[in-house]
Amino acid sequence: MWFVITDEPLAITKINTAIALSGGVPQYIKKPKIEWIAEDKKKANLDNVAKDILYKNLDKNTFSKINTCKIGKEIWEKLIQLCERNEQTKENKLSVATQKFDNIRMKPGESMTEFDERVSRIVIELNGLGKTYPNREVILKVIQGISKEWDVKTMAMRESKDLNKLELHDLFADLKAYEFELQTR
Repeated sequence: MWFVITDEPLAITKINTAIALSGGVPQYIKKPKIEWIAEDKKKANLDNVAKDILYKNLDKNTFSKINTCKIGKEIWEKLIQLCERNEQTKENKLSVATQKFDNIRMKPGESMTEFDERVSRIVIELNGLGKTYPNREVILKVIQGISKEWDVKTMAMRESKDLNKLELHDLFADLKAYEFELQTR
C-alpha cells in the first residue's frame, strides 16, 4: 500500500503475446478487467483503501483542502505540502503557538476541563513544532493563567506541592476535583 501512496495506483498488466520479445524482455499491456483474477482486483483496490485510510485521519478543514485529489499519491503530496510547507511557515506557526502559550488565560465561564484541553492542544502543537518547555514552566504558566476566583487554591498548591515534580495532568486533576467540590456546594 505504501508504494500506492508514494508512487501511484498499481497498473494491472499482462504480457503482450501478440508482440515478440524485444531484446529478451517481455512487453506488458493493460489487462482487460474481464480477465482480472481476485489478486488483480485486490491490487486495483489498494488505492481506494489508501485514500480511505488517509481520509479517515483528517479533520474537516484539512479534508476540504484535499477532497479534489483523485489518487492516494495526490492526497499524500498535498498533505506533505500542507503540513510541512517551508521553514518560514514553520517559524510562523511556532511564533503563533509560542504567543498562544505565553498569553494562555482561563476564559470567563470556562470549565477546568475546557481549559485543560486548550492548554494540552497548545503544548502538543509546540512539541510538534520542536519547542518544549520544562514541566515547571508549563505548570507555572497554567497557575498564572487561572481566574482570580481560584487564587486560594493555586496559592495552596504552590505552597504544598513541589512544582518541579508535579505533572500537568496531576495539576488539572487536582483543579478539576476542587472545581467539582465547589459546584456541589
